[in-house]
Amino acid sequence: MSNSHDRRLDIAVLYPDLLNLYGDRGNARAMERRCAARGIDTTVTGVDIGDDWSPEQSDLVLIGGGQDREQRRVHADLQGRSAEIRDYVTDDGVVLAVCAGFQLFGHRYRGWDGEIMEGIGVFDAVATHPGPQIRRCVGNVVALWEGETIVGFENHGGRTYLNNGQQALADVVSGFGNNGGDGLEGARVKNAFGTYLHGAVLPKNPHLADRLISLALERRYGLEAGELEPLDDGAALRAHAEALHAALSASESPLGRRFA
Repeated sequence: MSNSHDRRLDIAVLYPDLLNLYGDRGNARAMERRCAARGIDTTVTGVDIGDDWSPEQSDLVLIGGGQDREQRRVHADLQGRSAEIRDYVTDDGVVLAVCAGFQLFGHRYRGWDGEIMEGIGVFDAVATHPGPQIRRCVGNVVALWEGETIVGFENHGGRTYLNNGQQALADVVSGFGNNGGDGLEGARVKNAFGTYLHGAVLPKNPHLADRLISLALERRYGLEAGELEPLDDGAALRAHAEALHAALSASESPLGRRFA
C-alpha cells in the first residue's frame, strides 16, 4: 500500500452556496478531517454556475440540497455537465448526492407547481412533488445499510421512486425515506450514492464517509490504497447513537420498536 503521506484526494462541491440546505457542506469538512487524520492531503473546490470544471479533475464529487427555486437556478448548468458526470460515474467516479442533488441526478423532477426539470440520469429514478397541500417528509431517519445503521435528518416535499432494477442505498427502519411508501432510502449506481439524509450525513456516519474515501483512493491509486487506518470515532459514534435513539424513540413502526 502507498504510504499515507503520498496519497491525496481532490474533492469537488457542486453549487456550494445554492445547495447547502441543513449544512450539507459539512460533508466536505468531514472528508477533510478524516483524511487529514490519516495523513491524506485534500483539496476542496467549489464549483459554481459557469465554472470551468470537469469531474475527471476530482476524486469525489459532492452535491447537496436546496429548495425548488435553487434547483431551477442550477438546473441548466448541471444539464450542461450531464454527459461528463455520467461518464465519470461509469468510470467508477465517487459521488454523494443529497436531497435536491439526489433528485436532479435522477431522470426528472416535477416541482410543486408542475414544472418538470430534466435530471442527468445517473440514477434510474424519478421524483415528483405532490403539491403544497401534501405533508412534507420531515424528521429523523434510521436506515439499514450493509448490515449497519445510517442516520440523518430529512425534510423534503419531493417523492422519489426507483425504477425496476435500480438499487436502493438502504432500507428504512424509521422515517420516510424516498417516498414514505416503499421502505427504501436513496439509490446507488456503482460508486454514486444518492440520499435524502441531511445532518450533514457524513459526520454522523463515519462508516459511510470512510467507504467514500476508500472508493476514491482505490480509483486513484489501486485497490490496496483503499485500506484505511481506524480512527478514534468516539464523538461521531455518540452523535450517531443520539440520532438513532431520537429517531427510534419517535417511531411507531414495528421495525422502530425492534431496534429501539
